[in-house]
This record gives sequence, C-alpha cells and structure tokens, in this order.
Amino acid sequence: MTTTRLRWADLPDSVRRAVAARLGTPVLAAQTVSAGFNSEIAAKLSTARGAVFVKGMQLSHPRVWTQRREREVNPYVEGLAPTVLWHLDVDGWSLVAFEHVEARRADYGEAGDLELVVDALSRLGRTPCPPIELRRAEQRWAAYVDDPEVLSRFAGGCLLHTDLNNENVLIREDHALLVDWAWATRGAPWIDPALWVVWLIAAGGHGPAAAEAWAARVPAWRAGDPTVVDVFARAQARMWAEIAGDDPDPWTDGLNRAAQQWARFRGCG
Repeated sequence: MTTTRLRWADLPDSVRRAVAARLGTPVLAAQTVSAGFNSEIAAKLSTARGAVFVKGMQLSHPRVWTQRREREVNPYVEGLAPTVLWHLDVDGWSLVAFEHVEARRADYGEAGDLELVVDALSRLGRTPCPPIELRRAEQRWAAYVDDPEVLSRFAGGCLLHTDLNNENVLIREDHALLVDWAWATRGAPWIDPALWVVWLIAAGGHGPAAAEAWAARVPAWRAGDPTVVDVFARAQARMWAEIAGDDPDPWTDGLNRAAQQWARFRGCG
C-alpha cells in the first residue's frame, strides 16, 4: 500500500501545537524528508534548542502499528539506531520523535560504506531478540516455501531488521546506523545478511557472487546452511515476483530482477 508523504504544514494546527508543547519550544522550520515509504509525515524540525526528526501516521492508517514497533524496538538497538525521544498520539495522529543525526544515506557502490554496514550487521547479529511482539521469520515467508520442515530453519532468537534498503542505512562519520525498524522480525541470524544480498544486487555494480562475498563478511552468514539459504533465495524470488505483478514500478522491478538473479545463481530460480 502506497503512503502519500505530507508536509509538516499539512498537519492540523492542534497537532503542530501539541508537538511544540512537547518540544517546549516553537518549531522554527520544518524540512520534509523524502526518503522512505511507510510514513505520512517525515520531517526535520528545527528549534532554538536544536533539531529533531519526527515521523508519523494517522491513527486510522492500516500500518500505524509500525509506529509502535519502532518505539518498542528502539531501547534494544542502542548504538545501532537513532534514539527515540518521545511519542505522541494526538487528534488522530501518531508521531514519534528521534534524535536528529547529521548523516548521509549509504552508497552500496562504495566499499567504505559497505564495510560500515558489515560492522552494523555484525553487531545486530549478536543482539538477542527483545521480549516484544514481533513477526516471526518462519511465518513471514511461509507462503513462499513448499517444505514446512525447511521453513522451520528460518526460525531463531535473533533480532532482524529485514529492510536493508540503502535509504534505511545512515552513514555517520565512522559507523552506520539502521533506521526504519517497522519490519523488525524474530528469526535466524543469517537472514539479514541474506536479505542484504538482494539489495546489493539491486543497487547495481554487484553480481550475486560479489554480493554474497560482502554478506559472508558478516559472521551470522556462516550460520546459514547452504541448502536452507537456497530455499530462502527461492522464497525471495517468489515474493518479489508476486509484489511486482504484471506492471511493476521501476523500484519494485529492480528488486524483483535482483531476487530472480540471486535465485538463479544459487541454482533454485
């Protein structure tokens, strides 16, 4: 489902006043952030006390649960994601404020950026799954796997990000931060580096072998049984083909092509 990005000025006056009251200072300027697909509002708010990043959705939106998911995950990913400062549910809107970080989006064509992503994914692979409600990998991809016994190997006790679009990776000086945890999942540790393979291929400049070589630098990748990773690659190809349908937009078409390419590389396309 496509979400239309609104400007800060499009919010009701009552919502903007509530945010200013929570900040304890007027909003001097609001800059809409174009990246991302989930939120209706995504803006850098500048005040006399500094800047914050606020994202939000109407409480009636079918995916408003993603706002709660981000708040719940945040305390468990300290150092891997910007810190949640506060949240408000006011006049039909759910808003979450994060510390504002001066950073740029990762470039998946730059080796230096990829090294920082490897470090972030390595740290995440050592992060136990928090005791909160999350989707489970073995359920999330069940529709795309034929053998339930193999599907059970997707299960695990690790916290997964699962949406490693380069726009969800911020490069800040000498480390990478992962943002947009809406699709956080509980599962086997090798799944995030496996998903990263598809994003690297889709970014261009990486064939499947090169993409897997980068994924293999993440220790969790080695926990994946190759036959199970084969099934996972086929599941990704099936999923993206379904999402793409007969008339995909360029972004979806690129990911579908990347997933098909990876599955063929592993002999399961």
